[in-house]
Amino acid sequence: MRNKFTTLISTAVPLPIENIDTDQIIPARFLKATTREGFGENLFRDWRYDKEGNPKPEFVMNSPLYTGEVLIAGKNFGCGSSREHAAWAIEGAGFRAVVSSFFADIFRNNALNNGLLPVTVSEQMLAAIFAAVEANPATELKIDLQAQTIEIVGAEQKESFEIAPYKKQCLMNGYDDVDYLVSIREEIQQFEQKR
Repeated sequence: MRNKFTTLISTAVPLPIENIDTDQIIPARFLKATTREGFGENLFRDWRYDKEGNPKPEFVMNSPLYTGEVLIAGKNFGCGSSREHAAWAIEGAGFRAVVSSFFADIFRNNALNNGLLPVTVSEQMLAAIFAAVEANPATELKIDLQAQTIEIVGAEQKESFEIAPYKKQCLMNGYDDVDYLVSIREEIQQFEQKR
């Protein structure tokens, strides 16, 4: 069982770069592990750290101004290879949701399968979120999964987002695919008995 995702109210980390691919999210040299542990520290490794392993002060995740459980990214986030480790790294770094105007399909599915919510918004809403957070790093976003809405807290800006009903149910209950099957075990048994 994972943490349930119902409503998240959090500050956000803005990364206004388009076409961020999975090799930038988690470089290939860190893909040797087969468990989820330890990937968060290498999220955006080549952008966050220099060759000696020192944090680059200009990178947003190294700034004390920007923190939170929401990553805001430019259009076409998660393109490139299909590595599931990209979702592991984002979740391992403490993010519960990623907001963008477009996600690569494989990344979106990997995120949903690993308890990370990808929120697709219009380009206008994405621009408004970037502007609000960059103007005031204390700005909070409210993501209501039940209502399928995202809003800038304290502003009159709110938008709906789409999610597959099955994935929504899994996120809200903290289920992975196996947990979901266990949750409907009696229905499965009844179906089998009728056959």
